[in-house]
Amino acid sequence: MGSYKELVIAMVRTGIFGFGGGPSVIPLIRYEAVSRYHWIEDDEFGEILAIANALPGPIATKMAAYLGYRQKGVIGAFVGVLAHIVPTCLAMVALLTLVNVLSYSTAVAGMISAVMPVIAVMLGLMAYEFAAKAVKGLGKLLGCLLFVISFVLLQTISIHPAIVIVLFLAYGTMHFKLKNKWPHKSSKQGGMSA
Repeated sequence: MGSYKELVIAMVRTGIFGFGGGPSVIPLIRYEAVSRYHWIEDDEFGEILAIANALPGPIATKMAAYLGYRQKGVIGAFVGVLAHIVPTCLAMVALLTLVNVLSYSTAVAGMISAVMPVIAVMLGLMAYEFAAKAVKGLGKLLGCLLFVISFVLLQTISIHPAIVIVLFLAYGTMHFKLKNKWPHKSSKQGGMSA
């Protein structure tokens, strides 16, 4: 179990370096929780991410609250959220007077343009890792089929992402139940033929 110091450092880092909103913060939170401090496993992070996406509100603060709660209970949840949002709020207040000047600066526009590909690569890498785990657990054919179905539901039909997540969570519970039954049946049949 992590300390308050680790929780504060991790959430301050994700709050300060999470440029671009919630989706860009997710790889940073994953790195802190899974790779650096080993608070949770990668599979659990994926489950938490799915649930956080289904709930209303900013995803980064929900993740910070969950990780804080997981480490230190209710007080940890408050500490995690505050550590995640307070530094950014203070920076916004401090830089508010410079916004008009900086918004027309070519240097700032160049920095923003330089950061965008990094965020895209981080999100792409995380998506690839989750997809690889899904294909490993489901198989290539079923994994690709479910990807196509989710793409159609989200992009073509425009169903709310929370509904799609709930549908796939429901399917996931049924899939593993069915998967556990299949080897059981085949072992019985193998025993009968012997």
